[in-house]
Amino acid sequence: MMGFIVAVVAGFCTPYAEDPLARRLARLAERHVRLEPGELRLLSFAIVMLLAGIVAELLDSGSAFWVILGGVLGVFGSRIVSALRDVIDARRGE
Repeated sequence: MMGFIVAVVAGFCTPYAEDPLARRLARLAERHVRLEPGELRLLSFAIVMLLAGIVAELLDSGSAFWVILGGVLGVFGSRIVSALRDVIDARRGE
């Protein structure tokens, strides 16, 4: 369970890790690999999920499925909550 929670937090932190982690790594690798601007968010997600996987393994908690699911829910959590609110408001007739 802790691995899932760590992954949710890591997924939520993906946009915040883009500048300090992903851009620096992209600059280091730019001689060998050229990243498109839209790929920086994906690189940021990969980095934070790698860190979440390491933490989950150290805590001996969470399978790969739950870590990935937690990360995806963390990334899209605010959008999912907003969509659910819209559905609830539509059913109420507001």
